[in-house]
Amino acid sequence: MKRAGLMAASILLAASVLGGCAGGSSDGGSGKGSRITLYSPETPDFTKELAQKYQETHDEKVDVHYAGTNVLVNQMLAEKDNPKADVWYGGGGILPFEAAVEKGILGKYIPDFAADWDIVENGIKMKHGDGNYVGVEIFVLGFAYNTELVTEEEAPKTWEDLLDPKWEGKIQFPNPAASGTATLMVMDQMMRNGEDEAWAYFEKLVKQANSMPDSGSTPTKSVSMGEAHIAVGFDFMAYEQKAKGESVDFVVPDKTPVLVNPVSIIEGGPNEEGGKRFIDFLLSKDAQQIMANWYHIPINPEVESKTPLTLDNIKEHAVELDIDWVNANYDRVRSEWQAKFQ
Repeated sequence: MKRAGLMAASILLAASVLGGCAGGSSDGGSGKGSRITLYSPETPDFTKELAQKYQETHDEKVDVHYAGTNVLVNQMLAEKDNPKADVWYGGGGILPFEAAVEKGILGKYIPDFAADWDIVENGIKMKHGDGNYVGVEIFVLGFAYNTELVTEEEAPKTWEDLLDPKWEGKIQFPNPAASGTATLMVMDQMMRNGEDEAWAYFEKLVKQANSMPDSGSTPTKSVSMGEAHIAVGFDFMAYEQKAKGESVDFVVPDKTPVLVNPVSIIEGGPNEEGGKRFIDFLLSKDAQQIMANWYHIPINPEVESKTPLTLDNIKEHAVELDIDWVNANYDRVRSEWQAKFQ
């Protein structure tokens, strides 16, 4: 990454973790006394902490509304003619944001902090080419393993290693028909090896699994409880469990998807200027430290990762995703998975 740039309604409201009513601004979004509404599927306690820090440093309230990514996207579409939120942050990587670009719900804003970033750096798409989103942290798709059941030496190091007969009945991964995390796994195989070879691979991998839950985080939790030896998931899921004292560690496969987790301004939101300030804040040292404390990989080089993974040491593992192909085939692949395996 270029160091100059780095340094320079009930369906939605599953929880409202900070603040009062959604939308609006008491002073037109001019700063003090105004209100920002944030939609996010990220962990409520985590986003609450970010909102509280912003409020401390900017004297501007942030209402965080939590729901799953698909629910949030549907809500933003329903509100398209009269948007209620200003910012959308998070969703397990760029794919939901890419799919939303054509739906007309995302505004355009790239902070000065990221102005000099290349769109794709070392195989990682850092921001949208037209400014519809910008990455604020890094997620890596890989393998959690139970350290009481699997040694570091025998833990799988490649996607092909998951097919070793010794893992039969000992693996969990999310259901790609329901989980974006697992859909990413499937599409990565297809882009690297072709669809026929990828389907053949998954015919074998399904036979290795003892469960394919709908939630992207459940397999890692199952590993922590000894219900599986190996799980497919994002890095922070494993390190959160490890920090709780669970017998879990994480492997970055030799080649694997490495994604930014983005943020975007919402087109026509009631407090556009406040939304821009909040996006600037997410790339600041204060916010990036909170992300690091929750075991996410920070992008700001002034903040140290609290896991062994950093932007510098994971970029060599990144595979460049053909986003146009993903957007064109995402729904088809999920439907085909369901037809083949459920």
